Amino acid sequence: MVIKGSTKVVGLIGEPVEHSFSPPMHNEAFKTLGLDYVYVPFNVSPDNLKSAIEGANSLNIQGLNVTIPHKINVIKYLKELDPIAELIGAVNTIDFKNLKGYNTDGIGCIRAIEEVTKIKDKNIVVAGAGGAARAIVFYLAKYGAEEVNILNRNLKKAENLASDLLASNLISNVNSSDISEISKFISDADILIDTTPIGMHPNVSDEPIVKAADIHEELVVNDIVYNPNETVLLKEAIKANAKVVYGIKMLLYQGAESFKIWTGREAPIDVMEAKLKETLNVI
Repeated sequence: MVIKGSTKVVGLIGEPVEHSFSPPMHNEAFKTLGLDYVYVPFNVSPDNLKSAIEGANSLNIQGLNVTIPHKINVIKYLKELDPIAELIGAVNTIDFKNLKGYNTDGIGCIRAIEEVTKIKDKNIVVAGAGGAARAIVFYLAKYGAEEVNILNRNLKKAENLASDLLASNLISNVNSSDISEISKFISDADILIDTTPIGMHPNVSDEPIVKAADIHEELVVNDIVYNPNETVLLKEAIKANAKVVYGIKMLLYQGAESFKIWTGREAPIDVMEAKLKETLNVI
């Protein structure tokens, strides 16, 4: 890669960013399409967020991904929000052409699942009620899910998220419950999405949120954790002969959506996926 005076800079802000898999994925995509872009990670503390956004704008940086802990606080420094990012209340992608914020996490999850099955008219169970769950449930509603059930250990958080989702008027059938009720909810569900950190490296031997005995063969099971590739939950789903959607796919597709926002070009999905798998040592 040759950096020239004409090279357009995009990147990632967060704290920490040292272990991000986005730079190799995006830089491989730019190389493949012959685009004069470079993707750089920037470690930005919360105290420096305002000056980082102003500085990026002044330096003619084209776009940024935004990760923890800035996804909510960055909004106050933007001029415009994509409508669904406004509903979610969090941003993971900025386009500096108009200082506009987007959230591609939810659509990343949708595109991953839609490799296997459509979202429309499905009964979907979402485990967890944090930032990732919030991004995902609004997109599930937008893409025509029939029913969304939000299960969480902290029931109040699940209830609050369900209430916000209903208030969006995107969907009318939303329920919340304690995660201990998961077996009951997935018995007639079409899709299970686990947004919890259970099973994430280094805690790869965590107890999964549900065991194979309670997973039916027609269920599509998605775990958004991508390290390890095959989480404890996905191992149980495979035992039950259910279809599985790996977390790496959401990472891939949210990145592809950001790529398109910045460049106006369709992302080379196969190239990005191969680079992600190489970086994550996934066979």
